Amino acid sequence: MRTPFTFLLSILFAVPVFCQQRFADLGNFTLDNGQVIQNCRVGYRTFGKLNATRSNAILVPTWFGGTSEAKAFIASPGNAADSTRYFTIVVDALGNGVSTSPSNSSAQPGAQFPAFSIRDMVRSQYELVTKTLKLPHLYAVLGISMGGMQSFEWLVSYPDFVDHVVPIVGTPKQSSYDRLFWGTQLTILERGNFSAEAMRTVGNLHELNLTTPSHFLRTLKAEDEPDFARKKEEGYSGRNPYDWASQLRAMIGQDIYRGRTAADLKALIRARLLVIVATQDHMVTPGTATELARALNVPLVELTGDCGHLATGCESDRINTEIGAFLGRR
Repeated sequence: MRTPFTFLLSILFAVPVFCQQRFADLGNFTLDNGQVIQNCRVGYRTFGKLNATRSNAILVPTWFGGTSEAKAFIASPGNAADSTRYFTIVVDALGNGVSTSPSNSSAQPGAQFPAFSIRDMVRSQYELVTKTLKLPHLYAVLGISMGGMQSFEWLVSYPDFVDHVVPIVGTPKQSSYDRLFWGTQLTILERGNFSAEAMRTVGNLHELNLTTPSHFLRTLKAEDEPDFARKKEEGYSGRNPYDWASQLRAMIGQDIYRGRTAADLKALIRARLLVIVATQDHMVTPGTATELARALNVPLVELTGDCGHLATGCESDRINTEIGAFLGRR
C-alpha cells in the first residue's frame, strides 16, 4: 500500500518538472529571403540535465500553432524525449505567438511581419542551441507535424550537428494535396481580411482534416455535429490569424530538396533517421516522407489507424516504443 508520500512522488514523476518559459534574444534576425525580423526572440523550455559529456541534448520543435508549454508532455518519463534520460529542449517556433510573431511584435505587427520559412525556424533554433545554450552538438531532434517538417530541415541544414532525427507525421516537401489544403486556409484568411470570422472558418476546415471520415463516423453522431462545430469555432476564434498565416506560409514553402535529388540528400545526410508517418493522414499526407525514407533505406514506421494526423495520440505507445529503441538508452 502506498503512503501519501510515495503517492505524491508518483504524481511528481509522472509529469515533467515545471520549467519556466525562457527566451533567447537573437537581435535583428536576417531571413533567407533577405528580410529582417527586428528584435527577434525565441522561446524555449528545458527539462532534465546535461550529462557529464554534454552529449544527451534533444531538441523538440513545436507543431503548427503549438507552444513549448503545450509540448512539455514529451519530456515526461517514458515519453519520446524522457527528461530522466535526456536534456530536453522544447522550442517555440517563430510565429507561434510566444517566439517573435505578428501578434507580439511591436516593430512589425500583423501584416507588416516578414515572411519566414521552415529553414529560418531551424536556423533560429541553431542559434539558440549554440549561442545561448552553448551546446556543440545535439543527440537528437524530433518533432510532430510542423515539428516533423523542422526535423527534416535539420537533416540538411546542419547535417554534422545532430546524431539522430525523428520526423513524426511531418514531410520533407509538401505534396500537391498538402499545398492545396494549407493554401486554402491561407486564402480564406486573406479574402476574409484576417478577421475572427475567417479564423473560425479556417478552424472548421482544419478540424475536418485532423482525423478521417471513418473516425468521425465512429466518434461523432450526425446530430451532435452542429454543437461540435460551434465549440470548435469558438476555440479557433481566439487564435491570431496573422500568426496562423505566417506559419501556413512557412509550411507551404517546405522543401528540403531545393532542386536536389534523393541521391544528393543521401550523400549529404549524416544523422541516423527514423521516419514515422500515419498512412491515413489527411493533414500532412505521408507519401513524400514515405518515398524519401525508402529512397534513403532508413527505418519507416507506419501508423495505420483511422485517427489520421492524430495518430500521434491514438498510437502514442507504439511511437514511444519505436523512438526509445531507435535512440537507445543514455
